[in-house]
Amino acid sequence: MAPDVYYSLVVVACGILVSASCSLLGPFLVLRRMSLVGDAISHAILPGIALGFILTHSRQSLAMTLGAAAAGLVTVWLIELLLKSRRVSEDTSVALVFPMLFALGVLLMERFARYVDLDPECVIYGDIEFAPFDQWSLGGLALGPRPLWILAGVTLFNLLLVVLLYKELKLTTFDPALGDALGFHSGWMHYILMTAVALTCVAAFESVGAILVVAFLIVPAATAYLITDRLSRLLAWSVGFGVLAAVGGYGLAREELLDCSVAGGMATMAGLIFAGVWMAAPRQGLLAQLRRRLS
Repeated sequence: MAPDVYYSLVVVACGILVSASCSLLGPFLVLRRMSLVGDAISHAILPGIALGFILTHSRQSLAMTLGAAAAGLVTVWLIELLLKSRRVSEDTSVALVFPMLFALGVLLMERFARYVDLDPECVIYGDIEFAPFDQWSLGGLALGPRPLWILAGVTLFNLLLVVLLYKELKLTTFDPALGDALGFHSGWMHYILMTAVALTCVAAFESVGAILVVAFLIVPAATAYLITDRLSRLLAWSVGFGVLAAVGGYGLAREELLDCSVAGGMATMAGLIFAGVWMAAPRQGLLAQLRRRLS
């Protein structure tokens, strides 16, 4: 296989996997009106990442992953704590928590710069262009790009989570009180969903960065919501739009067109797809509403 073709396939595959893994969770965040939580978690995992590096001096340590996941859960817990106080609204609680944790992570990395081999900009913007060069070997056996394995595992985990807990997630999303009455424990479902979001952010931060994770968590789901209000179809459309944005965004970022960041191209394409659907959706689109008003 030609090097250029291999490089393109790996980058596009990473984009497809991260878009699919995020798009499986995004509809639940949109329906629960928790879109900003994904943004908060994707930024607030930074102190956990920094602590993992400080403690282990390794970019591939289990401690880094566990620390980032723990930071994501702490973010959710703090947001819930502020909400339960009934003194601040949900958007305010998110806006209070994630800048504080993100800033803490930046301070840790600045204070221990000689120990932490990680650039904060890498976490935000990502380096999906370098995914093909991050090779993974086990016992001398070359297994291919490490980001592909990680993102494939996260995508499979999110798919199994949605399939196995579909009924519980659906009920606790639309009617938490009924879910509690039937023994589905909406609180547990909430934390399971937030744990999956945190793990997805942790798995994707090094390859694609926080911006692309936030874009794929929300934009495909919001786009799909303009077309259907049935959860099963919403999930399918969300994944479809996410994959389309990943593939189209890579083409948009090629040298022949914009010659820009691949992650930026994918996020931009997701926004363009949303704009197109917002204009042309058969029932909720801008043109459809205009036709109804004129008729």
